[in-house]
Amino acid sequence: MTKLVVEVLDASDLMHKDGQGSASPFVEVEFDEQRQRTQTKPKDLNPAWNEKLVFDVNNSLRDLPSKTIDVVVYNDQKAGNHRNFLGRVKIYGVSVPLSESEASIQRYPLDKRGLFSHIKGDIGLKIYLLDHDGGSDYNHASPQQQQQPPPPHEEETPLQEINTNNRFGHEDHEHVPDDYSDHEEKIKKKNKKKEKEVRTFHSIGTAAPPPMKEKVSETRADFAKAVTPAVMQMQMQVPKQNPEFLLVETFPPLAARLRYRGGSKITSTYDLVEQMHYLYVSVVKARDLPVMDVTGSLDPYVEVKLGNYIGRTKQFEKNQNPVWHQTFAFAKERLQANLVEVIVKDKDFGLDDFVGKVVFEVTDLPVRVPPDSPLAPQWYGLQDKHGVKHKQGEVMLAVWIGTQADESFPDAWHSDAHEISHSNLANTRSKVYFSPKLYYLRAHVIEAQDLVPHDKGRAPEAYVKIILGNQGRTTRPVRGINPVWNDEMMFVASEPFEDFIIVSVEDRVGPGKDETLGRVIVSVRDVPQRLETNTHGLGMNKLPDPRWLNLHRPSLVHEEGIEKKKEKFSSKVQIRFVLEAGYHVLDESTHFSSNLQPSSKHLRKGNVGILELGILGAKNLHPMKSKDGRTTDAYCVAKYGNKWIRTRTILDTLHPRWNEQYSWEVYDPCTVITIGVFDNHHISGSSDARDQRIGKVRIRLSTLETERVYTHYYPLLVLTPSGLKNQGELELALRFTCTAWSNMLVQYGKPLLPKMHYVNPIPFRFIESLRYQAMQIVAARLTRAEPPLRREVVEYMLDVDMNMFSLRKSKANFFRIMNLLSGVTVICRWFNDICLWRNPVTTILVHVLFLILVCYPELILPTIFLYLFVIGIWNYRFRPRHPPHMDARVSQADHTHPDELDEEFDTFPTSKHTDMVRMRYDRIRSVAGRVQTVAGDLASQGERAQALLSWRDPRATSIFIILSLIFAVCLYVTPFQVVAVLIGLYLLRHPRFRSRTPSVPVNFFKRLPARSDMLL
Repeated sequence: MTKLVVEVLDASDLMHKDGQGSASPFVEVEFDEQRQRTQTKPKDLNPAWNEKLVFDVNNSLRDLPSKTIDVVVYNDQKAGNHRNFLGRVKIYGVSVPLSESEASIQRYPLDKRGLFSHIKGDIGLKIYLLDHDGGSDYNHASPQQQQQPPPPHEEETPLQEINTNNRFGHEDHEHVPDDYSDHEEKIKKKNKKKEKEVRTFHSIGTAAPPPMKEKVSETRADFAKAVTPAVMQMQMQVPKQNPEFLLVETFPPLAARLRYRGGSKITSTYDLVEQMHYLYVSVVKARDLPVMDVTGSLDPYVEVKLGNYIGRTKQFEKNQNPVWHQTFAFAKERLQANLVEVIVKDKDFGLDDFVGKVVFEVTDLPVRVPPDSPLAPQWYGLQDKHGVKHKQGEVMLAVWIGTQADESFPDAWHSDAHEISHSNLANTRSKVYFSPKLYYLRAHVIEAQDLVPHDKGRAPEAYVKIILGNQGRTTRPVRGINPVWNDEMMFVASEPFEDFIIVSVEDRVGPGKDETLGRVIVSVRDVPQRLETNTHGLGMNKLPDPRWLNLHRPSLVHEEGIEKKKEKFSSKVQIRFVLEAGYHVLDESTHFSSNLQPSSKHLRKGNVGILELGILGAKNLHPMKSKDGRTTDAYCVAKYGNKWIRTRTILDTLHPRWNEQYSWEVYDPCTVITIGVFDNHHISGSSDARDQRIGKVRIRLSTLETERVYTHYYPLLVLTPSGLKNQGELELALRFTCTAWSNMLVQYGKPLLPKMHYVNPIPFRFIESLRYQAMQIVAARLTRAEPPLRREVVEYMLDVDMNMFSLRKSKANFFRIMNLLSGVTVICRWFNDICLWRNPVTTILVHVLFLILVCYPELILPTIFLYLFVIGIWNYRFRPRHPPHMDARVSQADHTHPDELDEEFDTFPTSKHTDMVRMRYDRIRSVAGRVQTVAGDLASQGERAQALLSWRDPRATSIFIILSLIFAVCLYVTPFQVVAVLIGLYLLRHPRFRSRTPSVPVNFFKRLPARSDMLL
């Protein structure tokens, strides 16, 4: 006889159900009216069973594809008479392999039972068919053995029997009706008749799972679902969290954690990184160098040699007194010699001439530790190859042992970049950048007068176009020679105000044909600023008066001298320009913004703390240049507020160690710092290459404890068209130090954005375009730095395309909403259990509490707040121990369908084939149809409520107003406590006094008319 083997291996990330943050799960498998279960794993959200359940395939294999295997995970509650539902999986028989060799371990996400079920986690199964003759490993137990139940929670059991009589177990606190008892007795009698059939399964010991040689585990998506496919499109969630995507705490030997430093931690430097010692050689200049060529000239340069590492300065032509001011840094852990040679050479056509050298013993070099002052350079006489001092020629040098805290470290030539030329060396150095100060420029276009069209016989259809840099806005067209618009536009301007505002009045002659009636140019420097609105209208907070601007003919705009002489009449336009200094210009999303300060420094408050970031290193980076025979040239970029930092580039390694520390002033704790890792593609001098993103991390400061040092490996997750990839792990050290506790606590009660955003809010239609323009200005300004912080880096750090449509993000937001509603669902379910007297003791206590609150209503609010306090204290045990990071499970990114990713990475407008666009359009229509149905149902309920008094149904309205009068009289003469007690006791009445049909008020409400029958 053929057997079906279901190996229940393990489960992960199950939902806690016991009220103590854990669960005691077991698995129940049903196939062809045969039901078996595994052992119970007490207090384990990641259980491992490693048990094999064997079922008979009674009929031929032809019927197997039409059958399903039901796998349900429960929480075993020993104290009660029911069990909690933890998730289920239905698997079609058509997907079962025909032999064990063809089978592989599959991971199935646990499915919800309903829309409001709160389920997460997945289960690992291995399912296959086995011929009974070849299945010598599965020995059947005798009936006497089957009658002996196994001891609970036994760790190692060579043989286990499961009682399969319980066919109707309670699931997820659901009450089993009384009429099921007779059916249950019939099932038990039926099972007793079949007792000689296979009713046992045999499990391998669970203490140590056997070594498995199966294929790599993969997540299955082709199993049966318990709901319709249409609903499953929006409900399918993969709650499995890949261990590669999790945070890992580390314990590096940091001075801040090992208490090496005393005193204030704010003034300490470089205590969040591991100390890296370097040998520094500062080549300042030379003088009186001897002439080496027969022509009497000298083209000097300096070689600094330490073992196999050779660093070279720039070369000067025909100069005996060159000045270099270059510093070389050699990692002390890679020193290959005990001597440092500083060699002066003369550049020649063939072999370069030796001029002289200076030699230093590494063991004799001084050690400098900041905050010591820099080491003073000294003049050293040049020696020949044999160590004999020359009569002519000296070089000024400073040689010392230091750390990465040395001020010479950022601009030094590093030994790990010895292959880089001087022209490209700047692209590998660490730098600090600052974003330009941004302002909103508000333009209020009021009216124009005396417009002169080119065609005198028609009234112009005029509109105003304003251009500032790459930003352009237009008003609506108005017909007439004296049009009035009263339109408002907003732009983004940056300091220094070097741009000009170009205002032109255009006449729309025809479709796609416009003529310029006049133009004027205004400098941004001439625009007045406004700090904040003032209710009294005093001082510079008042809006400036609008200005009448003379419009010049386009041909005369650039000929100012001729214009003043010839043009005696000109049209005019009235515009009010103002620079809004009281706003914060949004260049990031407000959900993870790092800066919320207004543009004007006069309106900014003092800082509340200091954020210190130590970028320690990374490991297991993805090789980005494998095609070029290299690995990865990685560097980090961090952004907080208007300060950007860039670490040095570590060349050709998958495990870089930066150990660089930076700090920021914190003005608002409810902000986010962003750290990104990139691969440098400009070390070879290529100007058209783009730095490739490796990944980024966001950390919200309000989730950090003050004075605590956090050291973790953060996964660098990047979503690509082929799926989610972990491209390495970034090790960071963080510390948030509060300098003003009172100011920080007061900050929680203040508005998130400056006052002007609420007093005079920016129109919603402008917000996204203004944010995009602000990002473009910041990217353009940072690109002009040296070394440049390139546009692709800035756009990735600022999430320039975050508002593009993505079905994956829509699912993530949907499940976020469902997660919020699950709390309400739990409360409703608890109240329903109270009303149904599931637990009589709890119900009686609720009755007593209800009567106390009704008799003493002044205790209601204190009881609510005391309850909130107790819940907060209770949840303190389960507070997060680690800072937040990019969560692949919340983002719905680790098991996204390839078609959804293809749609997310599609260009705008789309570049896909027509059939693909049609398919995606039909999918959106189907989803929108369900949303439309839900919206219609909500509208119907509201219209029924309006129909109570609208007399659309005269009889229903008559009944309602008469009952309202009766209730008004009764409630007027009846004390409030009596009414509250009667209503409460009615809602909490025993199930014996309840009916299965809806109540009279519900029936009356559902019969009220809605306007759904009036729709076409």
